[in-house]
Amino acid sequence: MTESVPTWIALDQPTLRQRLQQLGIAPDVLQGHWYADAPDDAAGLAAILEWHDDGIQLRATERELGNPIRVDFLHGKTGFRSQRFQHEMIVKAVTGRSRDPLSVLDCTAGLGRDGFLLAAAGFSVTLVERHPAIACLLLDGLKRAAEDWDAASVCARIRTHLGSAHDYLAQLEPAAWPDVICVDPMFPERGKTALVKKEMRLFRAVVGDDEDAEALLALALQRARKRVVVKRPRKAEFIGGRKPGHQLEGTSSRFDVYVV
Repeated sequence: MTESVPTWIALDQPTLRQRLQQLGIAPDVLQGHWYADAPDDAAGLAAILEWHDDGIQLRATERELGNPIRVDFLHGKTGFRSQRFQHEMIVKAVTGRSRDPLSVLDCTAGLGRDGFLLAAAGFSVTLVERHPAIACLLLDGLKRAAEDWDAASVCARIRTHLGSAHDYLAQLEPAAWPDVICVDPMFPERGKTALVKKEMRLFRAVVGDDEDAEALLALALQRARKRVVVKRPRKAEFIGGRKPGHQLEGTSSRFDVYVV
C-alpha cells in the first residue's frame, strides 16, 4: 500500500535544516512532511517548502497557482507600504483614537505583512502563526529584515509564536493581555483571477479554511483591553453574526472594529 503524500512537503536539504536551526525552529515541527525528493506523481501535493536563492520559499506544484511565495519585508509592495504606514487601513483601525503606544496581538499572522506595518507604525507586535510551513516563511523573512539597518528597529518590536492562537490567548495572564487583537481568517473563495488570487489559492490548498474563526473572535473579545480588529472581504458577512462598532472599508476588503 502506497503511503499518501501530504498537501505540502519540505525538501530535506541541509541548507533548509541549517536555516531552521538559525531561526530556532525544531526540525520535528515539520515532522511527517520531510521528503528527500519531490514525488514524481503525487496527487494532492500542492506545494514544496524549500531553500532557494538564500531564502525559504513555498513553491506551487502547478503553474496556475503562481510563482513561489517567500516573505520579503524590504522590497516590493510590502517595503513601499511600510514607508507610508500612516495611510494604511490596518494602522488606522488598530490606532483608533489612541495616542499612547499600543501592544498588538496578530492571531493569524500569515506572511506577516499587516504585522510588519503595525510594527513600522511603532506598535509592539506579537505574531502568532499555527501552520508550520507559513511560520517558516515568516520567520525567515523577519530574520533577513532584521539584518537590514533600516528595518532592524522595526523587527525589534516584533515577537513571534508558533502555535494555536486560541491556546495562546487562553493561557495569557490578565497582565499580559494586549491592547488590540487582530484576526484575519482565510478569505472565502472569490471569482477573480488576479495574481493575488493565485497566492490565496495556494494558501487555501496548503493551510485550508479557518473553521474556528468564530470561537477565536469570541475569545479575542474577552482578552483585548481596547479593541479587536477583524479583516474581512468587503462584502462578507460578519463573523458569527457579530456586528462591529464601526468599519473601515477599502476597495476589496474592510476592517470590522469591535470596541471592548
